[in-house]
Amino acid sequence: MFESDVSRREFLRWLSLGGFGVTAAAIAPGLLAAPAAGAPGGTNPPMTIFANATLIDGTGAPARPDATIVVIGDRIVGIHHGGGLPRPAGVPIVDLRGRYVIPGLWDMHTHNIVDEAIFPPLYIANGITGIREMRGGPDVRATRARIEAGTLVGPRMVAAGPIVDGPASFLGGNDIIVHSRSEVEAAVRQISRDGGDFVKVYSHLTPPLYRDVIEVARRERMTVSGHIPYLVTAETASRSGQHTVEHLLGIPVAVSRQRDAMNALIAQTPLVDPFAYYYFMTELDWQASELYDPATAEPFFDLLRRNGTWQVPTITTLRMVNSPLGTFDDDPRLVYIPEAYRQPWAERHAIFAPKTPEQIEIQRRFLDSQVALVGAMEEAGVPLLAGTDCNNPYVLPGFSLHDELANLVQAGLTPMRAIQAATRDAARCLGIEHQHGTVTPGKAADFVVLDANPLHDITNTTRIHAVVTRGRLIDRAQREQMLADVQAAAQNPSTVALAAAASGCACHGLMRSPSPSGV
Repeated sequence: MFESDVSRREFLRWLSLGGFGVTAAAIAPGLLAAPAAGAPGGTNPPMTIFANATLIDGTGAPARPDATIVVIGDRIVGIHHGGGLPRPAGVPIVDLRGRYVIPGLWDMHTHNIVDEAIFPPLYIANGITGIREMRGGPDVRATRARIEAGTLVGPRMVAAGPIVDGPASFLGGNDIIVHSRSEVEAAVRQISRDGGDFVKVYSHLTPPLYRDVIEVARRERMTVSGHIPYLVTAETASRSGQHTVEHLLGIPVAVSRQRDAMNALIAQTPLVDPFAYYYFMTELDWQASELYDPATAEPFFDLLRRNGTWQVPTITTLRMVNSPLGTFDDDPRLVYIPEAYRQPWAERHAIFAPKTPEQIEIQRRFLDSQVALVGAMEEAGVPLLAGTDCNNPYVLPGFSLHDELANLVQAGLTPMRAIQAATRDAARCLGIEHQHGTVTPGKAADFVVLDANPLHDITNTTRIHAVVTRGRLIDRAQREQMLADVQAAAQNPSTVALAAAASGCACHGLMRSPSPSGV
């Protein structure tokens, strides 16, 4: 493939003159220069060439063989297809012949990144180079700062502040419970001041308080994501500008042929006891899932599409909630999870899992209906994202994003569309598509090298050969060592203590069974 030896400067000029998409930054004088003698890494960022891969760049273009990806520092500066390349002297070349490259994956609904010995390395080892952390605070910001400083290997992070809920709520801790417009003002300003990237709303906000959150966040130039509050219709949430909707909450009622009657019943039922209301809404969701109406769904899906209301179904967590006891006991990936997580996970799953044959069948139908609902939204062009709600029982950091990709394909997405839901579209949702989401010149050097074609079988995303994060290559041996270190940490008493303190951080309001009789 490489025909002659040239200097780094000559190589970049060759790529630039050949029209191979080399970015302007790549041909700046500082990057063209040779490294300074005796200086660690020289005066300019290191260059690495990844050669002979089949590239699935995330744009939707077909897979292209014989791709050479040129990385300088943490940026992709050029991509060349075919042979005839000169060889830059002294530049490492990673031969990816027979392998496939996809963009680094994003899990768009996570919790508990602060357990630094477990969560950050499991994300990176699984090719998850970015996450959206849905419940933030000083500890999350501290972890993010260590990752950004390079002292901790972990994914890029977009993070909410504390959850905003109220006035009736079962949340606590650092979450903010609001009762008035003035409290909403203070809450949103605090989240903005403390560095939260968006405002996360929860299930128990009243319609007036929800409107206040939307208005104040818009004034603070922050988006609003999270649950659709019980007393707010999905149509209202979309028209109000809620940026993302998590877990399909509110959607089954919105597409039911008894939508209007169900919305009237919700409005007439006072939200006093949050737990009782949770079961009331869970039962209503089950009833609505049996009454899906395409004629009702079509204009609603069109509304979501026109408003750009992103959906994060978290099918992985829905599958967990609606699966019988024992389903996940033998998951070999649990060796990476401390016992201090596994024990409460088992206890929580026991509360919600179906137990009798009748309950198992009811909840199987409910799960099937939600998967079909995602397929209907995809067909209608509703924007979808891949997220897991990691740290719910048996929803594992890193690993479960691959489960979610398979769930999306089962729902009706093509493997390409499922990959885009975790790459290109994740970046678009976050407003960072100019830097992330595809393997194209000018973007961050975050990508995953696979041993098999994920477009033929989406489960091939788990066949990871190497991960490139921020331009750093983590090869097979390094990845295996990373996993071994996590497994050892999971047995460490100090890690167990941290896990015990952090294990309640998941989005437990999603823990739905379709009937109170199932708990």
